[in-house]
Amino acid sequence: MTPSARLQTAVARGYTRVTASALGPRQSAVVRIGFSFTWLLFLVREWPNRRELYGPDGPWNWDMAAQLIDGNRAFTALMWSDSTVWFEIVYALAIVSSALLLVGWRTRTMSVLFMIGVLSLQNRSIFVGDGGDNLIHLMSMYLVLTRCGQVWSLDARRAARPADREWPPRDTTGVVLWAVTGTALLWTQLFTDARLFLTADGPLPGLGWGTVLWGLWLVQAGWWFVRRYAPGEPRTVLDALANVAHNGALLVIMAEVCLLYASAGWYKVQGSRWQDGTALYYPLHLDYFSPWPWLADIMASSGTLVMVLTYGTVIVQVAFPFTLLNRRAKNAMLVLLMMEHLGIAVMLGLPFFSLAVIAADSVFLPTNVLRWAEARLGRARDRLAARAVWLPGQRARESDEEAPAGTLVR
Repeated sequence: MTPSARLQTAVARGYTRVTASALGPRQSAVVRIGFSFTWLLFLVREWPNRRELYGPDGPWNWDMAAQLIDGNRAFTALMWSDSTVWFEIVYALAIVSSALLLVGWRTRTMSVLFMIGVLSLQNRSIFVGDGGDNLIHLMSMYLVLTRCGQVWSLDARRAARPADREWPPRDTTGVVLWAVTGTALLWTQLFTDARLFLTADGPLPGLGWGTVLWGLWLVQAGWWFVRRYAPGEPRTVLDALANVAHNGALLVIMAEVCLLYASAGWYKVQGSRWQDGTALYYPLHLDYFSPWPWLADIMASSGTLVMVLTYGTVIVQVAFPFTLLNRRAKNAMLVLLMMEHLGIAVMLGLPFFSLAVIAADSVFLPTNVLRWAEARLGRARDRLAARAVWLPGQRARESDEEAPAGTLVR
């Protein structure tokens, strides 16, 4: 085979692979579950403090936030009204959308509402948060483009039911949800100061949030129409486009994680405290980052341990992007990174930051490991279901054996 023929074959194979299926369905599902769980846990934990963090009772009041938004043109639904009721509605919708995205109910719609909730709260008070919040901020936009509900979701369970395989599909719930979201979007654009422009103040130059939100709404309508009335070639074309968007978004997420670790590692290399192996010692003695002072004192008391962990952190972060060329090295490095962030969660009291980074790292999890976990969890679920069915029958048989002759046991 000539070089040009081999090149054409490779290009055709790559084109088929990118357009024919959504790659990494389990990895994208883990990313969806991880980020929605992290954000949901944060919102629930901060429920008593929500008004001080993002609402009318905070030091960063509505007028100050409005002046900042006028300058940076960030998207936030909390600037559409200064009403306390509106703030409570937005916060509650952020919780609900996170929970529904977590279980995978109507993931296409919930991923958009999840993004709106994240951007609204974080852009309202940009001085509240850490690196984990920045990561959730970015991933909430990437998840909108992924087909993250193909496995481990209520959507996948519904699609697998024989009753939902009838053709053409009706999907009454989806139509109602589409109508409600469209009505809400229209009311927002007509009767609030939402600034949903078509070509300005959007996520990309020349692309406004009005175009993004209305575009996603119309795509959902087109998807339903094609499934119901044009299941042939139009459906194949839409599937291919959705697969390209999913695979592109997954590639961006991977690149984002690599960039995160590369930049963090190389910036650490330039610091004198990281060079002499003492950087870890100092945060262990900060009251703000010491939830367990006695444990921090034990770790800080060993100079060798501090030095090993300091150098190990730099080495792992710098080396991770290069280990993607070798599957075994990548898997080993991934375990070390997750252990590192679990240590940060416990030792420095940053659980949400660590959960967010681990959720992003999950995009690199091996498929075989996820299939193994899926099989184990499936067998455990089946045993529990069988036990729940078997126990009542067992009691009934025991009652039959213990009942005296001539007694009617119901």
